[in-house]
Amino acid sequence: MQSGDTAATPQRIGVPKEIFPGEKRVATVPDAVTKLVKLGFAVVVEQGAGALADLSDAAYIDAGATIAPNAAALWSGCDIVFKVRAPTPDEVALMHAGQTLVGFLWPAQNPDLMQQLAAQKVTALSIDALPRTLSRAQKMDALTSMAGVSGYRAVVEAANAFGRFFNGQITAAGKVPPAKVFIAGAGVAGLAAIGAAASLGAIVRANDTRAEVADQVVSLGGEFVKVDYEEEGSGGGGYAKVMSEGFQAAQREMYAKQAQECDIIITTALIPGKPAPKLITAAMVQSMKPGSVIVDMAAEQGGNCELTEPGQAVVRHGVTIVGYTDLASRMARQSSTLYGTNLFRLTEELCKTKDGVINVNMQDDAIRGLTVIKDGEITWPAPPLVVAPKPAPKPTAAPVAKKGHGHGEPSGPMPVGQLLTVSAVAAVLLVLVGAYAPAAFLSHFTVFVLACFVGYMVVWNVKPALHTPLMSVTNAISSIIAIGALVQISPMANAAGRPNTLIGILAALALVLTAINMFGGFAVTQRMLAMFRR
Repeated sequence: MQSGDTAATPQRIGVPKEIFPGEKRVATVPDAVTKLVKLGFAVVVEQGAGALADLSDAAYIDAGATIAPNAAALWSGCDIVFKVRAPTPDEVALMHAGQTLVGFLWPAQNPDLMQQLAAQKVTALSIDALPRTLSRAQKMDALTSMAGVSGYRAVVEAANAFGRFFNGQITAAGKVPPAKVFIAGAGVAGLAAIGAAASLGAIVRANDTRAEVADQVVSLGGEFVKVDYEEEGSGGGGYAKVMSEGFQAAQREMYAKQAQECDIIITTALIPGKPAPKLITAAMVQSMKPGSVIVDMAAEQGGNCELTEPGQAVVRHGVTIVGYTDLASRMARQSSTLYGTNLFRLTEELCKTKDGVINVNMQDDAIRGLTVIKDGEITWPAPPLVVAPKPAPKPTAAPVAKKGHGHGEPSGPMPVGQLLTVSAVAAVLLVLVGAYAPAAFLSHFTVFVLACFVGYMVVWNVKPALHTPLMSVTNAISSIIAIGALVQISPMANAAGRPNTLIGILAALALVLTAINMFGGFAVTQRMLAMFRR
């Protein structure tokens, strides 16, 4: 059945059981099956495919799938196959011409697999080759989904191997200091680890060659540790690049210091298509405190630590080094749910007609990027994405001096001559008021002038970005007018000593309004400040 043939009957999506040792994930979940059926596809799941992810065959049947008794029946009877791990040679042998395979294929690391798939005349979509710079591709980005799960799980594994609390505690039995966690690499996995470790109460530090992630580290509760060497580390596509020898030397010096100070190190540094860089040396491990933990998330590509043994947790120099290569699989149900959603979103892009037939459109940048084989022809690597040139900056006009006072916009500084004139007029007016006004009026006038001055200094000198939360406070503070209302209510009398009902009513009304202003201002302020609290 050819992709894009609108006259064809709806295609069948097959989900086989993963046979890679230790792999517990499955390529789709019952919730995703329901959505795929609504797109017009028939879904076939191999018997027991979701068992290790706590997903029963009955749940798949209830969602609208059918169950295949074995792998051979599934591979031979389906037009599209969703997988997590790359297929083995035995699985490739079960494929037939015109079939479409979707999964983590890693074409750069598996050239032999590419040749085997091409020989079967199939179409292969490698989900790890998706162009991550495309904003609309984010919903299909399974690498990000799995990295987030792995980063969280790395903290769980570290906590399991660590012999103390993460958060500091003061108990009757003594004081427990908080754990210090250093995370090397602040990509998706690193940021997930930062958030998880900080939520457990640890002191979290992190480093990355890309300076732009510093704000993200701080926003998650971590401290960004800079390398004392200036060099940009962004390699494009959301990944870091290989740094110069000078930078690497400065970085090793910083890592050596963190190894001596921190209790837990989590490394996440990986560059696609290259072995994992060695960041933690044996000497650094030896310098760590006994009972410390290293979780090497790059173990599958050789590891960031010299003493990592992929797939195992070992103890070296009193330090536990966790080199598990299946962190995402250790949270199989969560990982399968996210991965199944990613593949469903990809299927939506492949089947925009919602008729149960996919169209691998090579004119679509996202689809072209992840299509590594098309009808038996190897199409990987995809050509570089064409980036639209940035528009030329518009010529800046000469600044125009502001006239008057715009609403909410402070005007520029007053010229000296004008300032002197205004000051002279104000002085004359004050002299006249002092000479001829009654003493009672003069005292009230003095309070009024001082209130205006204080209000100006409080509000006018604040940055505009802070006006919204601050104005609620200043409104409450300015409610000192309530004191004036109380003064007027107290005698409720005029100069002749007779009660003045009008003044009393106005004073009482002013008191009610200012009370609302006071309590409302502080209530609004507290609600706004609560938005910025963790």
